[in-house]
Amino acid sequence: MREARFIFAHPFSLLAFSRSALALVMVVAGTLHFVATDAYVAIMPDYLPLHRELVYLSGVFELVFGLGLLFRGTRGLSGILLILLFIAVLPANINLAIQNIQPAGYHIPAVLLWARLPLQLVLIYWAWRVSRPDSGLSGKRS
Repeated sequence: MREARFIFAHPFSLLAFSRSALALVMVVAGTLHFVATDAYVAIMPDYLPLHRELVYLSGVFELVFGLGLLFRGTRGLSGILLILLFIAVLPANINLAIQNIQPAGYHIPAVLLWARLPLQLVLIYWAWRVSRPDSGLSGKRS
C-alpha cells in the first residue's frame, strides 16, 4: 500500500511552510463564505445570477483546493484551480471597489478596497509557486 505523503514530510522547508500558509488562508477564506455569507453576497455584481449559491460554491472551492495543496497527488491541479478561482472572483472584488461596498459596522478606506485588486495577482503567483512539482525554494522537491 502506497503511503500518502502529507506536506509536513519536510517540516523545515520554506516551500512547505508557504504551501501550508496558503492552504490555511484558503481554508479560513472558504469557511468565511459560510460564516459571513451576506458580506460576500453584497459584493456580487448584479449581472451574476444566484449570488448566495455562488458564494457557497466558491467557499467550497476555496476549502477543497486549499486542502488539495497539502497533498503531492493533488497539489498541481489544486494550484491551477486556485488560479482560475482567483480570476473568477475578480469581478466581485472589482465591484467591491467600484461601488465602495462597506461591511456592516465597519468603514474601510476606498484605497484599501482598490488595493485588494493587485492582491489577486499576489495570490495567483503564490498558488502557482507552491503548486509547481519542481519548485523548491530551497532547491529540493517537496
